[in-house]
Amino acid sequence: MLKIPFNRPSVSGDELTNVREVLASGHVSGDGPFTAQCHAALEALTASKKALLTTSCTHALEMAALLLDIRAGDEVILPSFTFVSTANAFVLRGARPIFVDIRPDTLNLNEQLVESKITPKTRAIIAVHYAGVACEMETLLRIGERHRVPVIEDNAHGLFGMLHGRPLGSFGTFATLSFHETKNISCGEGGALLINDLSYLNRAEIIREKGTNRSLFFRGQVDKYGWVDLGSSYLPSEILSAVLFAQLAAHTDLQARRHAVWDRYAAELNAWASENQVILPTVPAGHEHPAHLFYMLLPTLERRQAFIAHMKAAGIMTPFHYVPLHTSVMGQQLGSRSGDCPITENISDRLVRLPLFGSLTVEEQALVIERIKAFAV
Repeated sequence: MLKIPFNRPSVSGDELTNVREVLASGHVSGDGPFTAQCHAALEALTASKKALLTTSCTHALEMAALLLDIRAGDEVILPSFTFVSTANAFVLRGARPIFVDIRPDTLNLNEQLVESKITPKTRAIIAVHYAGVACEMETLLRIGERHRVPVIEDNAHGLFGMLHGRPLGSFGTFATLSFHETKNISCGEGGALLINDLSYLNRAEIIREKGTNRSLFFRGQVDKYGWVDLGSSYLPSEILSAVLFAQLAAHTDLQARRHAVWDRYAAELNAWASENQVILPTVPAGHEHPAHLFYMLLPTLERRQAFIAHMKAAGIMTPFHYVPLHTSVMGQQLGSRSGDCPITENISDRLVRLPLFGSLTVEEQALVIERIKAFAV
């Protein structure tokens, strides 16, 4: 039986060439020439002031928590409909996550509910750009400014996304990126911290270098380096940077392939979805998505589960997505309860994701679409 996975990692064709160059150079640890090229490329693509590669988006979020001096008793506002790392990075520092429900259209943090959750203990607002469609950043930034609370963009899905012509990753005090194998641009495992307030830059470099001022030493700004702050080993090897740069250099082609797949789903499933009470992704005016995910909302949990089984029987993988964090074991241990975020719970029960990757052939996608249309909603 033909197997169509949910994801196949992108390949530009130059990854091995770059890796061979690194191996021949003798410098395979972090912060070599390919890392510098990745930093420059990401700063250009996101209009952020400074990019620092990390070993994962999780570690970029952990760096953000350290930079904000998050401590026990602090509160951080975030959506429940997100990956566990969005919460864990701050819980690790002792903070309590304050979960806010999502909008029913974009599935992003509902900006209208955020201000009511702010208390004197609030230390950050985390905006997760679901499927790379932007949160309402202007509203969130105004709320943050009123209460002197920084806004962080969890932009794991959103590299190449735009809001009113401005790249995602350029709005928050910090933004984080993921280069996991499921992302548009990948090095297997990797991430980046984007810094838009340069007053944090020196400390970010120290935290990323195990709490040492090694970066200052290599720039000749200090005579020797030592342990000066908290930190960990957050920088990736030059081998991973070489793979990543090959994909960043080829991003125009890689993105064009993904958009072709996304657009075909949208065009060919629109009538079927309308007839069967199935909701396709919403992209509001002024928002440009990066073709990261194509999801569908089935009418009920039962129909969603039946759909997944229907597709699996044909060898096509169509997974659901996040289980709400506020209903999880950890979420409830931290004080949340089922029913706190009803839209999140409803969406989580109904959402299914379709195969979307650049090497998905027209023939494969035609089979996916044919099988979808054969499902009796």
